[in-house]
Amino acid sequence: MVLAMMPLASVAMTAFLVNFRHVFYALSFPLHRIAGWPAKAYATFALSDEAYALATDSAARNWSRARILFMQLTLHLFWAVSVTVGALGGTLIPDSVVGLDFAMTALFLVLGIEAFKARRDIPTPLAAVGCVLLSRILAPSQMLVVSLGLFTVVLITRYLWTRAGRKHGLRGDQTHA
Repeated sequence: MVLAMMPLASVAMTAFLVNFRHVFYALSFPLHRIAGWPAKAYATFALSDEAYALATDSAARNWSRARILFMQLTLHLFWAVSVTVGALGGTLIPDSVVGLDFAMTALFLVLGIEAFKARRDIPTPLAAVGCVLLSRILAPSQMLVVSLGLFTVVLITRYLWTRAGRKHGLRGDQTHA
């Protein structure tokens, strides 16, 4: 976008929206196992889709602070090197190659499927689809912003509902009935 000389506000808004998912990642990432503000600050900064997927898997529930940070550092370095190589190598790909524009969509789709498999949480993906469909009807020109806003409200409401249910002695599955 910068190379295409897009307006700075468009670049900033796009970067914000693309990275907005990290707000949700941080809610369930095991930061409670990382002591010390420098380590916790780095773990927050280095939070990537891949680090989230690995650290929130059931096999990672007993990972130590050092293992989580090493995993994040490794993935962070791999990401930085890969982006650099991709940016340089991407200039060699001819314009006639089609389908690469779908790669990020496919990545997020696979990550969403894996997250669903790990948690078996049916209301969250249904709420996401509902928010997208509703925003498509209400504001098709601002679909991304509206659907993210709606989904944020749904997640916050669900969290508060679940927390209130726990205070009243209900199990988590009873709060969604």
